[in-house]
Amino acid sequence: MKYANNKVTDLTIAYIGGGSRGWAWTFMTDLSLDDSLSGTIRLYDIDEPASRHNEIIGNNLSQREDTIGKWNYVTSKSLEEALTGCDFAVISILPGTFDEMDSDVHLPERLKIYQSVGDTAGPGGMIRALRTIPMFVTIAEAIRDYSPDAWIINYTNPMSLCVKTLYEVFPQIKAFGCCHEVFGTQKVLKGICEETLGLQNVDRRDIHVNVLGINHFTWFDEASYKGIDLFPIYRDYVDAHYEEGYEEPDKNWANSTFECAHRLKFDLFRRYGLIAAAGDRHLAEFMPGEEYLKDPETVKSWKFGLTTVSWRKEDLAKRLAKSERLVKGEEAIELKPSGEEGILLIKSLCGLERTISNVNIPNTGLQIPNLSPDAIVETNAVFSRDSIKPLIAGSIPENVLELILPHVENHERILKAALTCDRSLVYEAFAADPLVKGRADKSQIKALADDMIKNTLACLPEGWR
Repeated sequence: MKYANNKVTDLTIAYIGGGSRGWAWTFMTDLSLDDSLSGTIRLYDIDEPASRHNEIIGNNLSQREDTIGKWNYVTSKSLEEALTGCDFAVISILPGTFDEMDSDVHLPERLKIYQSVGDTAGPGGMIRALRTIPMFVTIAEAIRDYSPDAWIINYTNPMSLCVKTLYEVFPQIKAFGCCHEVFGTQKVLKGICEETLGLQNVDRRDIHVNVLGINHFTWFDEASYKGIDLFPIYRDYVDAHYEEGYEEPDKNWANSTFECAHRLKFDLFRRYGLIAAAGDRHLAEFMPGEEYLKDPETVKSWKFGLTTVSWRKEDLAKRLAKSERLVKGEEAIELKPSGEEGILLIKSLCGLERTISNVNIPNTGLQIPNLSPDAIVETNAVFSRDSIKPLIAGSIPENVLELILPHVENHERILKAALTCDRSLVYEAFAADPLVKGRADKSQIKALADDMIKNTLACLPEGWR
C-alpha cells in the first residue's frame, strides 16, 4: 500500500467468490464512488468464466468518466494466486447451488417446518453450514499460508459459523463478518424519528445503538438520536401501530420477497423489552416454530414472506442475463451507493477514517460477558489503522439469553459435525433447534437430517458417504 494526500493507492484486494452476479457488482460500485482507494482486485472463483465476466465488467466501470474510484480487475486461477501479498480479502460465496438450497429450505416442510430464509438457523442453515465449513477450512488454510497478515472480510452465510471456522483453522487470522441487518433497523428508527418528531433527512449513522447478540439475531438495548432516547418513542410507536407495523416510504412488504412490515420486531419488543435488530424473515427463524413460522398463513399475518428457492432461481436467471448485457456493453451499472459499510471499514483499517460499526468476531474480549468466549458475537467495534477493538456491549438480559443460547450451542455442534462428519451431532442440533423442537419425534428428525444430507452429498467431503 502507498499513502499520499489522504489516499491509499496500490491496494490489493482478493475477492473470493469473484464470479458473483450480485454482491460483486455492489462492491465494485461502492469502490467506484470513492476516490480515496485504488489498486487491484483479484477475482477468484471456482467458476472461472464468471470471474472473467466480472473482470470485464469491473474494468469497464473503472474506465467510465463518471467513476472516481479507479481499480484494475484481474482474474486469478487459484487461491494462492489471489491471496499472495494481498492487503485485504473479501469472501462472498454461494456454498453449493440453489438445487441444494431447495432441499435446505423446502424439505423440512414435509414436517410442517417452514423457513423464511434457510441460510443461517433452522435445519436449512445447519445443512448449508455442513457444506460451507469445509470450503472455509480450505480458504483459512490458504490465508494462513499465503496472506497471514491480510484483513479478511466475510459476507457469506451462515455468518457466525463461517467466521468461527476461519478462527478454528487459523487462530491468528484477522477476520471479521459484515452484515447490513443492523443498518436496516437503524433505518426503521430513522423513519420513526422523522415521522414522530417532525424531523427531516435524519442520517441513519446518527442513530447511535448498542448492538448485542449473534448474527441475524441481534438486539439493541440502547438507541438514541442526538441526545434523544429513542426507546420511549419506539414504545409509543409500537403501541400505536402494532397491527399495521411500519413500512418504509419506498418499500412494500407485499411486493417484495425480502421486505417486511416489522410487526415481528414490534411483538418481540413488547415481549422482551429490547429492539430486535434484523429483518423479520431472519428473526423468525430463531424463534420457536409454533410462533411466527407455524404455517404460511401465520407468516402472512405477521406481514413478512417465505423466500422460496424457485424465486431465487428465477432471480439468478435474470442476473445471468444482466451479466451478459454488462459484458457486451448493452447495459451499464447504475452508480448508486449501496449503504453498506465495507468500503468505509477498509478505509478505516488503512488509517484514513475511524469508524464504529457492528461486526461479527469471537467473544474473546467478552463483549457479551454472559456468552462463551468461543461464541461468535455481533457487537460494535472501533475500526482504525490496522485495528479492530471490540466495545463491551454488556450482558444479554436473561429472557433474551434463553433465546440465543440454543443457537450458540448448535454452532458448536455443527462445527464439530462438519469437521468430523458426525451425523449424531447433526441429529442433536436439529432436535435442539427451536424451529424443530416439539414439532417432530426422534425418528422423524433423524430421517429428515439423513435425507437433507443425502441431497447435498455432492458438496460434502467423502466422510459423509
